[in-house]
Amino acid sequence: MITVNGEKMDFSGTVAELLDVMEYNGKRVAVELNENIVPKAEYENTAVSDGDKLEIVRFVGGG
Repeated sequence: MITVNGEKMDFSGTVAELLDVMEYNGKRVAVELNENIVPKAEYENTAVSDGDKLEIVRFVGGG
């Protein structure tokens, strides 16, 4: 069980896989894992484990 933006969910995999499951475009988000920013280049290699807490922020353009 992990926590994403304050919501509990059952997930095991990488940050990139989580973004796919949640239908986020990896180029337009910032990810914090256990209070540490995950560099975009590391999304594919960063494992998400039981008990982890993530914050995902999506950038939205507009005017």
